[in-house]
Amino acid sequence: MTLLCALPVHATVEQDKAEGLLEGQSLQILNRALYEGLDYRHGDRFYNRKLKVYSDQAVEAGYGLMATYQSGFTQGIVGFGVDAHAYGAVNLNRDNIHNGRERYLPTEADGESMDDYGRAGAAVKIRASSTTLKYGEMRTKNPIFNSSDTRLLPETNTGWLLTSKNIPDLSLQAGHFTGWSDRTARRNDNPLRANYITRATRSGDSFSFVGGTWSAPIKALSLTAYAGNFEDFWNTYYLGSTYSWQLANRQSLSYNLNIYRNTDTGSAYAGKVDNTTWSLMSTYALGAHKFGIGYQKVHGDTPFDYVNRGSIWLDNAMQISDFNGPHEASWQAKYEVDLGEWFSPGLSASIGYTRGSDIDGSKADPRGAYAYYGKDGKHWERDMLVRYTVRDGAAKGLAFHVRYSVHRNNEAHRKQGEYNIDQVRLGVEFPLSL
Repeated sequence: MTLLCALPVHATVEQDKAEGLLEGQSLQILNRALYEGLDYRHGDRFYNRKLKVYSDQAVEAGYGLMATYQSGFTQGIVGFGVDAHAYGAVNLNRDNIHNGRERYLPTEADGESMDDYGRAGAAVKIRASSTTLKYGEMRTKNPIFNSSDTRLLPETNTGWLLTSKNIPDLSLQAGHFTGWSDRTARRNDNPLRANYITRATRSGDSFSFVGGTWSAPIKALSLTAYAGNFEDFWNTYYLGSTYSWQLANRQSLSYNLNIYRNTDTGSAYAGKVDNTTWSLMSTYALGAHKFGIGYQKVHGDTPFDYVNRGSIWLDNAMQISDFNGPHEASWQAKYEVDLGEWFSPGLSASIGYTRGSDIDGSKADPRGAYAYYGKDGKHWERDMLVRYTVRDGAAKGLAFHVRYSVHRNNEAHRKQGEYNIDQVRLGVEFPLSL
């Protein structure tokens, strides 16, 4: 009761609105079908390590079904509940020579792609006032520990997560996670891993974080700050801000700033890490049109690395490349348009171009995990996207997208693992709420 009395009188107490365990329940079902084709260019080829064959093409296609259940909270000062999920996927492409990238679907030990796979998990939750504690398997969303959902099935993590909205305009999080299920995982609670460690010394035992977002009284301004620890690898810190300035009728200018800082800690299994990376994106909106210019810079002899596939909120993290190499400087130009003003509502398109240069990892710790980077690397990427979402009727929420991406590099950057690729991705999604 002391906590409740200490709250500002205008704060919303979420537990006061609890309807009951079953009365407040919901079930969300998402159907998703994806096709991806990769064409390797300029002598680059895909090597299927399990089948031990080379190919200049890689193709994957699959259908995924994701069910997410959320119970309500029991009534009273303290409420209890449970969340659960079940994910399953079916392989729609049986060409094993070209279907071995494991970006969407896992493979068997003999190298053949699996016909189907899936997993399920649950978390218990407890809420007092507007503070909720969850323990179990779940998805997370924040700039340093974010669950990716950009392919067939989403990734999840095992641990505990504390969220609080007791203070007006301030959303807080703290968490400790010890397990990971990647997007192609067939079981839960796998060891935590960083994205760019190829010379794996070992996996991580835990990732802990604390932080939050403040929606400032100044209209359209928000500030986000987080700190985290990848045990015996590195400490990570994040500071971000967004601001939108209304210029005139249907005109605005917005800014998005992201700053990351990583430093090695404990046993330093990745080697010496001393990295500061930032990006700044400015976007001018005029009616249905948006024009964006962005710049991103990596300060350090190692790439900016992160845990979980989606824990990179840098503006130049694109479809194929993150543009996060050691000392890399990159700029981006993009254009977005809402075609619904001239055609069907829900139709949009975008195109972006990003170029990175000055990559130099030659001074990285030779005994660390990033010694494979050389110097003088440069590359560019072009991304085009058309998306249509049904706005009304029985098919409301049905979405289609077509994405075409091109990535090119020089010989120095090719050695770092990002190839010359033309990528085509087709996707369909249909959500249902029960």
